[in-house]
Amino acid sequence: MLSSSAALFWLLAFSAGFTVAGVAYARRERGSLEDYIAARNSQGAVATLLTLLASSLGAWILFSPPQAATWGGLGAVIGYALGAMSPRLVMIPLGRRMRELMPGGHTLTEFLLARYGRPMYSLTLLIMLFYLFIALCAEITAIAKLVTLLAPVPLWATALVVMGATLIYTAYGGLRSSIFTDKIQMIIILPLLLVLMVLGWKAVGGAGPTLAGLRDKAPQLLDPFNIGGLKAGLTFFMAILLTGLFHQGNWQRIYSARDTRTMRNGFLLGGLLVMPFIFVMGLFGLAFVGTAAGTDSSVALFSIVLPQAPDWLAVALIALGLALVMSSADTAISAVSSLVAVDARRLMPRAATPVLMRWSRWLVFALAIPVMVVAAQGYDVLYLFLLADLLCSAAAFPVFFGLFSRRHDGRTAVISTLAGLVAGLWLFPAPGEKPVFLLESFLLAALVPLAVTLLARRLIAARAEFDLSGLRGSVSRFD
Repeated sequence: MLSSSAALFWLLAFSAGFTVAGVAYARRERGSLEDYIAARNSQGAVATLLTLLASSLGAWILFSPPQAATWGGLGAVIGYALGAMSPRLVMIPLGRRMRELMPGGHTLTEFLLARYGRPMYSLTLLIMLFYLFIALCAEITAIAKLVTLLAPVPLWATALVVMGATLIYTAYGGLRSSIFTDKIQMIIILPLLLVLMVLGWKAVGGAGPTLAGLRDKAPQLLDPFNIGGLKAGLTFFMAILLTGLFHQGNWQRIYSARDTRTMRNGFLLGGLLVMPFIFVMGLFGLAFVGTAAGTDSSVALFSIVLPQAPDWLAVALIALGLALVMSSADTAISAVSSLVAVDARRLMPRAATPVLMRWSRWLVFALAIPVMVVAAQGYDVLYLFLLADLLCSAAAFPVFFGLFSRRHDGRTAVISTLAGLVAGLWLFPAPGEKPVFLLESFLLAALVPLAVTLLARRLIAARAEFDLSGLRGSVSRFD
């Protein structure tokens, strides 16, 4: 639809616009390292809502929900939509509890070290960093694939432009800059998503042709109670719910909200509003099957929309894709920066604040190199996410049980997490394999740690209870 030079021009123009806005805001609002990684108690309900919604709606929504619907049907669509909503709702009681126990905290890893000790802290830190790495790879892969559908632009070129632009304003301005650009990006995302939905509806001729085609070719996809659809829906629900609890970007926004009430309202509305967008995107996958729009399910949405799209839509899709990617990628980059800064202070307790800030910036730039290398390969976006989801699922119960139980200890947390990882990976499909036992792998990863914890309580003599009130004094602000 576009020449490579035209696509690169618009890609650079839109990227530069977001970058200039983020840097300009950061120059005006430059603050301390505390502001850079936490922006503590600075954001109202609307800002919290918009930044959560923007960081939830990454470019993956144009690929993964439609692709999941092509093999999981309506059950997968419903599960995906509910899964996208659920982490926001579960984070409300967890966030309230964390703000209560560690009001001066910055990251989930601070809680892990103080509550469980170094082994569980190290294991979960690796899982969190791996998840953030995969999330970044998946986002950059998604926008690179989108641009190749519109013009013959190499994957690496798109990855370089988008990653470079996002790094510049996020590394410079930190969390405040990320939240500010999220607001701008939502102004672009919401109307363009609505336009995309309308064009897709027109392209398939309404619901009639899709329903007729599905009844003829794959009637099981229309049945939400079909066993395959139910398994797919439950898999996505579990995967997205448990993974969202480990995204450091969510924990940053727990602390950046002005107060607990603001945090609750922002997370509640953010969860409720993201659900219909995921649901509608998933329906494009059903339309793809019903209308026989193509053979590559990973680009189901674009197989429907692009053949009959007006010329201006290609430019609009670049703007939409960039806004989606940069709003979620800057969240991941800011999350990694906060982890680096907090843990660098632990390794270098006497380091000055400017030194810690430089470490957080340059290590994130170093991380960008393998991200761009992976994105240039064009791997399956959905598979990358599912692998990271499984790792987080195994750690979920062992990590968060300690927020409420005084008897839970670090040794049990480590053993139960490792047991969940082994059990889940045993049934997890290899790349290219049919996901026959995907739900079973997630169930094992999530439930085996629970069983191990309960068994340890029965077999091991009672240990001294942990004083949760002591967590308050375990961390301090940077300034």
